Amino acid sequence: MKISYNWLKEFIDTDKTPQEISIILTGTGLEVESLEKVQSIPGGLEGLVIGFVKECVQHPNADRLRITKVDVGGPEDLQIVCGAANVAAGQKVVVATVGTTVYPTAGEPFKISKSKIRGEVSEGMICAEDEIGLGTDHAGIMELEADAVVGSLAKDYFKLNDDYMYEIGLTPNRADAASHLGTARDVAAFLKIAITKPDVSAFKVDNNNRPIEVVVENEQAALRFSGVTISGVEVKESPQWLKERLAVIGIRSINNIVDVTNYVLHELGQPLHAFDADEIKGNKILAKNYPEGTIFKTLDDVERKLSEHDLMIGNAEEPMSIAGVFGGIHSGIKASTNTIFIESAYFNPVSIRKTAKRHGLKTDASFRFERGTDPDMTVFALKRAALLMQQVAGGDVSSEIVDLYPAPVAPFAFDVTYKNIDRLIGKVIPHAEIKGIIEALDIKVVNETEDGLSLQVPPYRVDVTREVDIVEEILRIYGYNNIEIPTQIRASLNNSQRPEKDTVQNQLSDLLTANGFNEILSNSLTKSAYSDNLETAVKILNPLSSDLDVMRQTMLYSGLEAIAYNQNRRAADLKFYEFGKVYSVKDDKYSEVQRFSIFITGANAPEQWNQKPKPVSFYNLKAIVDGILQRLNITDYVVDDATCKKMAFGLQYMLHGKQLVKFGSVAAIALKKADMDKEVFYADFNFDLVLSAVRKNKIVYEEVSKFPAVRRDLSMLIDKSVSFGQLKQIAQKTERKLLKEVSVFDVYEGDKLPAGKKSYALSFVIQDIEKTLTDKTIDAIMQKLIYNLGKEAGAEIRK
Repeated sequence: MKISYNWLKEFIDTDKTPQEISIILTGTGLEVESLEKVQSIPGGLEGLVIGFVKECVQHPNADRLRITKVDVGGPEDLQIVCGAANVAAGQKVVVATVGTTVYPTAGEPFKISKSKIRGEVSEGMICAEDEIGLGTDHAGIMELEADAVVGSLAKDYFKLNDDYMYEIGLTPNRADAASHLGTARDVAAFLKIAITKPDVSAFKVDNNNRPIEVVVENEQAALRFSGVTISGVEVKESPQWLKERLAVIGIRSINNIVDVTNYVLHELGQPLHAFDADEIKGNKILAKNYPEGTIFKTLDDVERKLSEHDLMIGNAEEPMSIAGVFGGIHSGIKASTNTIFIESAYFNPVSIRKTAKRHGLKTDASFRFERGTDPDMTVFALKRAALLMQQVAGGDVSSEIVDLYPAPVAPFAFDVTYKNIDRLIGKVIPHAEIKGIIEALDIKVVNETEDGLSLQVPPYRVDVTREVDIVEEILRIYGYNNIEIPTQIRASLNNSQRPEKDTVQNQLSDLLTANGFNEILSNSLTKSAYSDNLETAVKILNPLSSDLDVMRQTMLYSGLEAIAYNQNRRAADLKFYEFGKVYSVKDDKYSEVQRFSIFITGANAPEQWNQKPKPVSFYNLKAIVDGILQRLNITDYVVDDATCKKMAFGLQYMLHGKQLVKFGSVAAIALKKADMDKEVFYADFNFDLVLSAVRKNKIVYEEVSKFPAVRRDLSMLIDKSVSFGQLKQIAQKTERKLLKEVSVFDVYEGDKLPAGKKSYALSFVIQDIEKTLTDKTIDAIMQKLIYNLGKEAGAEIRK
């Protein structure tokens, strides 16, 4: 949000410098992100002086040029060649001297240099108003009044004042400060001075020749609607003061009527809309909703399909503007407009926010309506705008003020105690000073006792609804820097479980990042189309859009969206991981579970000159999953090779009867929902369960054995239904002490084997940490392995 220093001073009488005001604003919670000097006219007319044309003769070599002698207050007159048809001796003019940079209204700045024009020396330029940024007229040079002082600065003659612009990082809760009035209120409270509002006492109704009927059909969305008609206005360019005031805060001048509505919006924080009264068919304005799909063309010449939930301002036949958001192309102010109707309303913030999001529109008006404007400001702002329009455009107020306010918004009423104020601030502030700060912030004290105050907070302070909010208001005006740091700090010590969640998360992040993975962060809000069971989905009551209407129930689709985004930008080989929560509800009980997900797709390694790229496979993902569990020393899980939900094929590891991780290839139906067709491998960890398992780990250190390990291999014929995991479990159960490792190094399936059979070659690593193994011991272990594998898995040893 942009605030003008000079404009701010119209509300408060202070000699504080712009830099001092900047410190005050930041201290009161309106953080000044930047402060810059602004010239109302680019260049500030620097180097331009008032001159007197003493002579003007025809250029000997050009019919349209004149040679002038100009007195600019220097020791010698300047010879200037001028092409303006209206230049003549005896004029007071604006002169750009040699070395001056001029900033035209249109085009790039340029520097004046001494030159020859058609053979005659020219030592400057006599200026037209568009050549120095004062306007758009290029019919001829500017002719100044006779009282202009020769040699004086042009910036003094035109009374240009430098201004300063504050860029304030306005937080969403401070809608009350989204104007110069709101910002001035904080400064005045801090400085303990009065605030001066614009005087609207001169407002009067001149006649009642153009009354316009107003009907509010949707009173839930249009809580208050005020309006007035002004006839006989002249739409033209705004006066210089108005254009300069808006230019400082980055608002482009359009015409005097529209400029006044923008001026009042940034002055008082109340959005206004001016309609061409001749376009109000049936002489009637309605605040209503139109049928779903109604076509409406906005000011930007874009046709939009309305929702049945969009509040519109219409006439007796058609909509004219999207209420609080954007005007229509036909009912706006035109050069021919003679009569206008000014709308000043208080709209439901939720309704405006949804409409603005739905149509992808963000305007100065919607910005304020979404956060909550002042329902008590509509009529005051209307009078202020009417007086300004009469000042800059003429006309008469030709109707009584319409003010429909069926259900006034009540102030927030509650009590505060001095005891709680002192406790939360940590310092005893005099009661009189507390009361003074509260009243300076436009909060009404309705009752005072020895213990505290009964307050009524105006409805525009949507962020002050509780006692603790008042304490914050007092503290920010009193000054955080004025609260002394105590010499004694009391704190409670909490014994958190080890290792902490962040420690485990960082271990996994380091491991995966070192193996070429990138971390992604996704929004917990997603679309309900991704949900397999909407009954258990946590739905958003006021969704920003249809794509963000539920809390995610799985990490799958956020990862698929990230992959699709990258693949659409020619990044095909991807390795992602993400930490996040998933949400569900059952029997009105809400649940959130911490998950950890992994995604791989594309090639397993970049293409090389000496090898072709190989696509990632299920086994690449399994190696990653196993590596993670090995890194965390989680070994007591059970392998379940049942097909996982949402997986084309996959595995799941169970830990104490709960699913620790499921992983595999993403099913085609899920890929289709994310508009993808390339294979993706996905692993989904229950991170809460992972964390619980890690915390139960006991670290045991043992000496590295000095006795050698022995490897023995077995080739066996087994049923195709038997998995390596089953064989490994049988082997580990057979020899728990000396068997250190079991792995498969060859698998064969083919027509040379009996039907339904496959061949596995397993290696067994055996070691005794206390002595060297003998052949007798090794043979005994192998015989037990052969027997149990045959008995429990039907394995036939191949000789």
